[in-house]
Amino acid sequence: MSENVVHLHKHTEPPPADTPAVTTLTVVPDAAPARPVPLWVRSGRAVRTAVTHERTRVAGRAVVRHGLYTVNGGRIAARRAWDGRTGSRYERMIRAAEAAGNLEAAQEWEERLQRFRAARHHRRMDLLHSPVDAAKGVAVGAGMSVGVLVALGVALAISTGNAGDVVTPLSATIDFIALLIRIVQIVWGPLLTVGPLLALLALWSVGRKQHAAPQWALPANIRTGEGEPITPSIVVKALRDLGIPALARAIKEMGDAGASMLGPITIAGCGVEVDVTLPSGVSTNEVQGKRRKLAENLTRHEHEVFITIPQAARTVRLWVADSGALDEPIGPSPLVTDETMTADYAKGKAPWGQDLRGDAAALSLYQRHLLITGLSNQGKTVALRSLALWLSLDRSVQFLMGDLKGVGDWAMFDGLATTLIQGPTDEHVIQVTEMVEGAVVEMNRRIQAPPGTTFPPLIVLVDEAQVAFMCPAKDEEKRPYGGAKADSRYFMAVRKIHNQGRAVNVLMWQGTQDPTNENLPKLVREGAHTRASLALGTESQARMALGDKAVDGGAAPNLLRPGLDRGTLVVASDGISIPAGQSSITVRTHYIDDDNAKAITDRAKALRDGVTTLHAIDRSEEHDALADIAAVIGDAPRVRTKDVLARLATRNADAYGGWSFLDLKRVLDDAGASPYKSDGVMCVARDRVARALTNREENGSASAE
Repeated sequence: MSENVVHLHKHTEPPPADTPAVTTLTVVPDAAPARPVPLWVRSGRAVRTAVTHERTRVAGRAVVRHGLYTVNGGRIAARRAWDGRTGSRYERMIRAAEAAGNLEAAQEWEERLQRFRAARHHRRMDLLHSPVDAAKGVAVGAGMSVGVLVALGVALAISTGNAGDVVTPLSATIDFIALLIRIVQIVWGPLLTVGPLLALLALWSVGRKQHAAPQWALPANIRTGEGEPITPSIVVKALRDLGIPALARAIKEMGDAGASMLGPITIAGCGVEVDVTLPSGVSTNEVQGKRRKLAENLTRHEHEVFITIPQAARTVRLWVADSGALDEPIGPSPLVTDETMTADYAKGKAPWGQDLRGDAAALSLYQRHLLITGLSNQGKTVALRSLALWLSLDRSVQFLMGDLKGVGDWAMFDGLATTLIQGPTDEHVIQVTEMVEGAVVEMNRRIQAPPGTTFPPLIVLVDEAQVAFMCPAKDEEKRPYGGAKADSRYFMAVRKIHNQGRAVNVLMWQGTQDPTNENLPKLVREGAHTRASLALGTESQARMALGDKAVDGGAAPNLLRPGLDRGTLVVASDGISIPAGQSSITVRTHYIDDDNAKAITDRAKALRDGVTTLHAIDRSEEHDALADIAAVIGDAPRVRTKDVLARLATRNADAYGGWSFLDLKRVLDDAGASPYKSDGVMCVARDRVARALTNREENGSASAE
């Protein structure tokens, strides 16, 4: 067995070449153990973790918040007491009115201060005599009380025959007083202990209601402003931070920090409303132009704040919605829920929707031309159709309808409207133009009637009217159907109805989208008495839709949200109740779908004798008068002669527009279907006309044989 020798000293000479290599293993010692973390470091880390933990922060904010509620509640209560005992409140109001430049208000507050001081002096002078008067009152009261008790005791003694009962009422009263003293002695100790706690609780309650704590200490929902109630301080702060230097300076100079600018904050529907009297040097349009910033300062979205100009000078009216309230749908239309509802064209109002206050918004349609516009797919047709649906429940109303979209939105009026043209082509525009021109002929006939003659309302309704204005087609005389010039047939027909139709109950209703000067000429849009607009893209379009006066007064359909505010209209009309001093009102219209609309028109058809709806205008030169009379009578057993004349003129204005009663009577007499009186009114019988047509066909067949 050989042994391996390990040399412990280093060889100075290299080993021979033939010496085998020796492998040296290096032993690495274990790492030194880590030094223990000092206790003070670990304690510091634990303390930092505990202090910065969210629960600790919440608890800390709660402690600070409730402590400051009590402290600031005491400060608020002290200030209220001081204001009640001194004239400081009046002095603040005087300084605020002077800073706002309202000298009349300053003078009024000064007079109130003088009256307050005079009344206070009178009370203090009365205190000089009050001790003597109080002593006299106590003496008289005590004497009367003793006398009454003695008299009661005498009556009791006489009743019982016992003389000792004379003092029984007095002794009972004394015992009762002693009991009260005993109760006070028992309660007095705990009351001294609990009383201060109750006082602190009352001060805490005052501070809590006023949110009298720093923003960082308030709860998250209040600190972030989500659903934050609108208070005077919030409104003033929002106005101060608008970035209007004159307004900010005036608020800082006011002794009450701007509170005198505000009127009462009142609940108005799903929000609140407040009038703000601006200080001198600040114009109302400056505040209107800062709507978005004002809304954000009030922790609201832009569409949740509306700024209007009331009648009072240098005043803006703010309506601030509750957070998210405008995104909630309104209820169904009364036309859907009330199957017994009827309409009255002259005296009634159409239930259209709700205003921002949540009150019912109803529109009078009596002798008012109507224009509704907005961007595409915002609810224009539904809003226009709901008015026509209500008016259809008045059996005297006649409709001429042109739907230049042609997707069936108005199909339920088939059998209700005298004429219903549906389609977007140039041929449909030509038909609609001739329909409107026929209404002009009827209007002229009515105008030539004897004074005092009344006429049934005739509604000429054209939906998607921009298609007609933009139509490039021309007639045989090279006159364009579209356009906005004097030779434009549709434009001129609408203008004529706007000029004179109202007086004889011939009214023009139009619905358009995305208005421009080309597809909605100035003279046409300004001829409408009721102008309403859904969401639009620009302020210039809003001025086209509603007019400069409404937009300058705060109307802003261009600030409605396309898609989200579908069915919300800004209306400028004297036919709807608008708050005093405002030029427009915002209405959230009821949505009536096609099925419900058909149900309403079925009810309307049941009220009528039957209407034969024309789907095209007959432009042929040869006409069968007797057949046309039978067609316009429809299924009704009899129709008044003046209604027959009106329907004939609508059916073919060129052939029958100039007809009088004598012309109608001549044709009927020749056919053996003469008109007759029913209830004092000249009528045409359907059976007589049908019999005359049958006889004519039989006679024609016999002659042919």
